[in-house]
Amino acid sequence: MFLVVLFIITYSSLHLFTRHGKGFLLPDFSGLSLEEAQEVARPLHLRLEVTDSLYIPELPAGVVFRQVPPAGRHVKKNRRVELTVNSLLPRQVAVPSLVGYSLRQAKAELASMGLKLGRLVYIPDIATNNVLQQLYQGQPVAPGASVNIYSAIDLVLGMAPGHELAYIPMLSGKSLEAALDILSDHSLNIGKITYDQSVLTAADTLAARIFRQSPDYTQQPEWPLGTSVHLNLTINPDLLILRQIPLTEDDL
Repeated sequence: MFLVVLFIITYSSLHLFTRHGKGFLLPDFSGLSLEEAQEVARPLHLRLEVTDSLYIPELPAGVVFRQVPPAGRHVKKNRRVELTVNSLLPRQVAVPSLVGYSLRQAKAELASMGLKLGRLVYIPDIATNNVLQQLYQGQPVAPGASVNIYSAIDLVLGMAPGHELAYIPMLSGKSLEAALDILSDHSLNIGKITYDQSVLTAADTLAARIFRQSPDYTQQPEWPLGTSVHLNLTINPDLLILRQIPLTEDDL
């Protein structure tokens, strides 16, 4: 009997101490500016702290990118929430000299400088995938020029006679970043990118996976070098299970 009474007292004390049932689900701050996040957090008595920043060019400057604890976690008021925000001012980096490199070498050099591979433009030449010119925002860019980190550098590449065609890879289930890497390895470009209705937040955008593409990898086996492959992405698990659903003209 004594043990039963002790258990009841201990449970009641713990119940009062933890304020069981008085918590709430943590809101999603991703995609909000710090001011907007504070407005949401203030009536909930949450303590927001920026603990890190990074630069993602696809996101607006200054918005929340990640939070700890994640959205939907059961918390109580006065909880500290750590935020990672998208930097307001991107770091500047120097454009490397890529002329004369192979496509594979140029990709590695751009990645080492914090730059992205942009569009691949093919023109007749004696060697395929040899870099003939480098472009930034459609204009020639000299080695050593300063650009924003993660900027895209387009490449004009050679295309030798008899080597004008490429195979379309299967991209279903891949992230957009992985698709870019795979397509460039096949001498192809990313075309129109579309997210379905399941993608609502900045975090969803990064988590999204491809569920259909055009051209489809099951269509004609070879396409011209530099062909653009249009992509649809989702976080809907049902669509990802179905995988390859051909795009229609209405999707493009």
